[in-house]
Amino acid sequence: MLRLKGTLVSPFSFFAVFSIILASPTFLSVESYSHRHASTVGQLVLKHDRKLLTQTEHGEISAAIVTDGTKGPYHLQFITLEPNSVFLPVLLHANMVFFVHTGSGTLSWTDDDDMRDVNLRKGDVYRLPEGSAFYVQSSLEAEREKLRIYAIFTNAEDDIYEPYIGAYSSITDVVLGFDTRVLQAAFKVPEDLIEIMRASKPPAIIHAVQKEGKMLVEWQARLLKAILGGNRDGFFHSINGKKTKKKMRAYNVLEADPDFENCNGWSLTVDRKDLHILKHSNIGLFMVNLTKGSMMAPHWNPRASEIAIVLQGQGMVRVVCSSNAKECECRDMRYRVREGDIFAVPRFHPMAQMSFNNDSFVFMGFSTLTTKRNHPQFLVGKKSALRIMDKQILALSFNVSNATIDQLLKPQRESVILDCTSCAEEEERLMMEEIERERKEEEEARRKEEEEEARKRREEEEAKRKEEEEAQKRREEEEEARRREEDEEAKRREEEEARRREEEEEAKRREEKEARRREEEEEARRREEEEEARREEEEEARRREEEDARRREEEEGATRRETKKRREEEARREQEEAWKQEEERQRRAEEAAAKGWREREKQRGQPEEKETEEGGDEGPNRRRAAKKVWLI
Repeated sequence: MLRLKGTLVSPFSFFAVFSIILASPTFLSVESYSHRHASTVGQLVLKHDRKLLTQTEHGEISAAIVTDGTKGPYHLQFITLEPNSVFLPVLLHANMVFFVHTGSGTLSWTDDDDMRDVNLRKGDVYRLPEGSAFYVQSSLEAEREKLRIYAIFTNAEDDIYEPYIGAYSSITDVVLGFDTRVLQAAFKVPEDLIEIMRASKPPAIIHAVQKEGKMLVEWQARLLKAILGGNRDGFFHSINGKKTKKKMRAYNVLEADPDFENCNGWSLTVDRKDLHILKHSNIGLFMVNLTKGSMMAPHWNPRASEIAIVLQGQGMVRVVCSSNAKECECRDMRYRVREGDIFAVPRFHPMAQMSFNNDSFVFMGFSTLTTKRNHPQFLVGKKSALRIMDKQILALSFNVSNATIDQLLKPQRESVILDCTSCAEEEERLMMEEIERERKEEEEARRKEEEEEARKRREEEEAKRKEEEEAQKRREEEEEARRREEDEEAKRREEEEARRREEEEEAKRREEKEARRREEEEEARRREEEEEARREEEEEARRREEEDARRREEEEGATRRETKKRREEEARREQEEAWKQEEERQRRAEEAAAKGWREREKQRGQPEEKETEEGGDEGPNRRRAAKKVWLI
């Protein structure tokens, strides 16, 4: 038996009905048609529309992006682990708030200098802050139930997920993203060890293999702790088993007292005032369990949007657009959801969730809170927001009497979760009527569009026919005009040809006349040039004769001067030679005289020598005088 709090459902009846619904082609077409608008605006994601991120034989991870129409988008992930499997360590880029749908296991994550463990069970709620690293291991139980975790990733300040950096990154990518040399220096290990680590990259989810009584992933977590820069001494103590991990306990919504409960179901909300780990997050959590034929009363959230996931069964969701926005931006919606589907309801949008008469409707979800706590505003029952308002003003708003307002508000004493037999069926009927109406409207619009298209085609064809006729008429007119132009052109060419021939003949006559004139001028010029050349030749001959006579005279004068100069030079040389001979003769005579004199003086002695010296100057003087006389 499957059991959620306050609900008991037979697995045979649930799956039988579910199989029949899935097998119905009418339901599939109606469902897809009803979900069209909600899916377009991003407020509804069906289970089969999730994006598969990773899948192995040991588990899978899928994701969905939803929006509430005001903020977002919001990123959700659905992590499913087979028994005794491990979701390997990752580093969080955003806050992670998650809910454990089924199964059990252990969450290990880093908290400053410590490695913490949290045992996970069905119904647990937990939060991990951005920047922390974690891994999850599913338990090996006799029931072999899969561990299913539903998580939302947001930033702490504005609850918006940044898709360009992703929700988390693998610790393998974090470490091996560095070069080998950097890793060697950082870890002080040889290169071959780094190469072994680079050899193969495991998938995100693996089987948890036992080795000597301890999980291999535990050692990987300790390595992760060291990489993230925790207490180094604590790291080595942890490896040696001298330091134990801190055990923590998660908050379990199935063990908590519901905020409201009656025979029609129960509801529970969890926010940062109820759970201290949500203190720095603007994400809360809620869970609603509707029994068969029940309804979550019409209400709206003034300070929170809801992102819900169907856990069990199926139901109808009615969302009312109460704003003045355009229909393309905001419109009333009703759609049918089943297990695994995701739907979002923006704040201020009135809503109601209803279960069918033959099935329960269980869903949980995340609420985007503001700085103040959210208090849902219900329209009916003891806690109705309409009861607080002035009755007369309310009557004026509806344009009815006060008695009518009393009749509207007094009968319903219950609130929050109400009995609503066949409400979901009625909503489905209305949905199908709306679908049928929209189909008819679309068909009518398509028919009108086809008629308009046909009319346009006829108009276009008529316009095309007229255009072709006009074009044909224009072509004929153009052809006639072209023919006339060609005739005129031919006539004009003939006239131009005759005029051209006349001009050519006239030009030929002028050229012949000009040629004769040029010949006459050329002949006269030639005769003048010949006469001029003859005169120049005669003048040149006369100049040459004069030049020859002048040259002969100059040569004769030069010859005479040369002869005279040569004679004078010869006479001068003869005189100089005679003088030299005379001077040589005198010098030899003087030398002979001087020699005889010196010999005589030697015989006389010293006194006489002085006299000889005094009188010796007369000899040169006499020679100079004799030379002058000779020259004269």
